[in-house]
Amino acid sequence: MAKEPRPAEELTIWDDARAMINKARAEGIETVHERLQQQTPHCKFCELGTSCRICTMGPCKITPKSPRGVCGADADVVVARNFGRFVTGGAAGHSDHGRDLIEVLEAIVEGETKDYKITDEEKLRRISAEIGIETEGRDIIDIARDAMECFFADFGSRKKQVSFLSRVPQKRKDIWEKLGVTPRGVDREIAEMMHRTHMGCDNDAPNTLLHAARTSLADGWGGSMIGTELSDVIFGTPTPSMSQANLGVIKEDKVNILVHGHNPVVSEMILAASRDPEIVAEAKAAGAAGINIAGLCCTGNELLMRKGIPMAGNHLMTELAILTGAVEAVVVDYQCIMPSLVQISGCYHTRFIDTAAKARFTGATHFDIHPHNAYEQACGIVRLAVEAYSARDASRVDIPCEPVEIMTGFSNEAVISALGGSLDPLVQAIAAGDIRGAVGIVGCNNPKFQQDSMNVGLAKELIKKDILVLVTGCVTTAAGKAGLLVPDAIEMAGPGLKKVCGALGIPPVLHYGSCVDNARILQLCAALADALNVDISDLPVGASSPEWYSEKAAAIGLYAVSSGIYTHLGHPPNILGSETVTNIAVSGLEDLVGASFVIEPDPVKAADLFDERIKAKRKGLGLSE
Repeated sequence: MAKEPRPAEELTIWDDARAMINKARAEGIETVHERLQQQTPHCKFCELGTSCRICTMGPCKITPKSPRGVCGADADVVVARNFGRFVTGGAAGHSDHGRDLIEVLEAIVEGETKDYKITDEEKLRRISAEIGIETEGRDIIDIARDAMECFFADFGSRKKQVSFLSRVPQKRKDIWEKLGVTPRGVDREIAEMMHRTHMGCDNDAPNTLLHAARTSLADGWGGSMIGTELSDVIFGTPTPSMSQANLGVIKEDKVNILVHGHNPVVSEMILAASRDPEIVAEAKAAGAAGINIAGLCCTGNELLMRKGIPMAGNHLMTELAILTGAVEAVVVDYQCIMPSLVQISGCYHTRFIDTAAKARFTGATHFDIHPHNAYEQACGIVRLAVEAYSARDASRVDIPCEPVEIMTGFSNEAVISALGGSLDPLVQAIAAGDIRGAVGIVGCNNPKFQQDSMNVGLAKELIKKDILVLVTGCVTTAAGKAGLLVPDAIEMAGPGLKKVCGALGIPPVLHYGSCVDNARILQLCAALADALNVDISDLPVGASSPEWYSEKAAAIGLYAVSSGIYTHLGHPPNILGSETVTNIAVSGLEDLVGASFVIEPDPVKAADLFDERIKAKRKGLGLSE
């Protein structure tokens, strides 16, 4: 018997999402919520991490009656191997994003593209000097060539550490060296994890978990950080500006193109093509008032913080955006793109277009975008969207709301500039207790949660306690829709945070970019630790991914903890089948790296946990609680 679908009110806190869920059901269109219901109850062995299919002597399930797999691996080994591979998948995803940016820089250096350029020369000179490249009196292309070679080498096997470890406090580097987890090369750590977890290799759970930490650090301080910094170099370093969010950013009278995925290489070209006067004229000739670009997920975040392009939604809004009936094209690159979007697009006039060889979708229209042809291909995509506009069925259009205002674009450079050129005012505000600490809330949506209830609930509770919040990725849209990303949100903050943010004219929740831009938060923590001459683990800071779902989120969480940042998750990874692995995650890591994971599904209780942690860290620094 088919299960009765849950009411839309239980699935999401947003009115625009509820309206589109109900529209989907009325039109007989299946979404992520129906598919989750069909898949439950989930396999308990998979949830516990105690199923193994690494070799064909199995697959094996570890149970009290069968405590070892065919090869002899017990629950600790199986769970550690599964978690290690899970983290490695996430590290590979974000780091491959970084590699793509190096390849664009290479095309610029070699003169193979006219579509991309070095936009922020000053930042390129600065980060090149950080990693030991001579910059004085040199041509910018020569500097770029050396930076490119250095960053490519960060993916290899010949170096003892990735380049951006120059930013890590020495006390933290000493901890990593003692534990043997200093990240050497992105691809090296990923390949070694795959080797270690082959049958007959690493069969000691703590040892496997240490290498998982090393792999995650190669992502956070290597691949992801490279991706963030080179995106700034090529497309511009974000500065504060105003924009909008929710499904209301989709315009009934315009050709609507949604960009989705994670890498700005494609979306920046779609934006440029949408502004081509000839193509705009074609759109008007087709009866549209113009061409409207809006973002989904992290590609949307990239355009949002650099160009002010509005956000239509986060992960659980991607299907629902198409259901407005007003989307001419969804253009994707990679990561977090549900295959269902192809089917839902097919229920409307919407063209679903993929652009990356590593992320093809059956049934999509493919455009093969590379640095040498990016603008030309983007023009073809935008023209396809213009063509689709004439096929729109006006009777099926339903845009359920008006957009809300948000403030975006808080890079580290922008924050330091707002503070007068140094971190000293922030340090002073923390010392005075006006800002008691800071927490980065990052990551995803998961349909197991009422959409954004944890993301928004935690942010609201933290700012009440004078704890500054930094958001990235899918949490951005949630915080924006909740009214937290505008200066007026200081009315929801505690008195100290209200005073500081009011004086600066900024929100108490700062948009810090896409999920790859969590590297910005790492860099900020390292800079604060250096300013105070302490380790990162001594700071009154924390991290959270309340509604996480992906391998990338696991890698982010582990590199945060391994960097010394106390990290909250709204639900556990699939490790509870091993008491050893679980204990290491929630307590044992504290002794090793000065931080640990904590699992708490209630936002109020999670905020209280952060509050107690921040009190303890402030006391350790000799500050009032």
